[in-house]
Amino acid sequence: MSPTARPATGPPDPPAPAPTAGRPANDPPARVASPAPRRDLLPALEPERRVDDWGRSERIDGLFDRTVADFLYHLWFRCDVQGIEHVPAEGGALVVSNHAGALPPDAAMIAKAIKEEHPRGRKLHITVEHFFKGYPGFSVLLPKIGCVPAHPANVHRLLCDERELVLVFPEGRKGTEKLYKDRYQLRRFGRGGFVQAAMRAGAPIVPVAVVGAEEAAPIFAHIPALKRLTGLIYFPVTPTFPHFGLLGIAAFLPAKFHIRFLPPVRTDDMGDAPWEDAGLVQRVADQVRETIQANVFEMVGARASVWL
Repeated sequence: MSPTARPATGPPDPPAPAPTAGRPANDPPARVASPAPRRDLLPALEPERRVDDWGRSERIDGLFDRTVADFLYHLWFRCDVQGIEHVPAEGGALVVSNHAGALPPDAAMIAKAIKEEHPRGRKLHITVEHFFKGYPGFSVLLPKIGCVPAHPANVHRLLCDERELVLVFPEGRKGTEKLYKDRYQLRRFGRGGFVQAAMRAGAPIVPVAVVGAEEAAPIFAHIPALKRLTGLIYFPVTPTFPHFGLLGIAAFLPAKFHIRFLPPVRTDDMGDAPWEDAGLVQRVADQVRETIQANVFEMVGARASVWL
């Protein structure tokens, strides 16, 4: 080795890139764009992402309908439907129903009834409370099967702009917290926010009376201490919860469902800006509530058995 030679202290420098056409040799090399991520390499239930603007998934909603909803509607609850002709064949309409049960199954059964029994098989958007956002997994599933946050702007867009069917439960959480001893006694319908939404959109209100949910998911008591400890919206005692664990709250008893759609209440013939008349709004809300309550009492009195 020549005395002037020095041993290598590291790997040799990489060769300089060859100059490309139109680029001087001393210019820095062009940055190579990273390839776009391949969607087929990302794990997902829906590679095609067939969802609408509200997050409803064609694939997951169809799977839920063919499995869970179909089994409950035809075999478990054996739903009996009356008055489906009162649901408009086109245009927006606000469907208003009574509400009950620890984990109420009535919304899914009303949606299934409209899809199965209505000549046009219309889809139904179900409004849900905002507190469902706090439950992982459940909050992701709800939009995919047709649920939307219960907000006046959402309801107005669906009724007026998209001319869809929207289901609301004016009793809200007060309805689902009812004890079994108070079954089929409707709670107050709030200040009539659902009536204002229908009036602004000029959409009819279709009352619905449901019998069966009170026995399918009855609540015998509440435990406030466990509610605070678990962070749940309420901690009910049902025939299957809490002694069968979390899955017990979704274990419904096989009560027979009766769903009656009632004649719609028009809101497009009440003058200019009727939603600004608080008295009129409250009268219409009370009228809808009384109509549903009267039909619920009639249906309960006419049935021969809770189960058959």
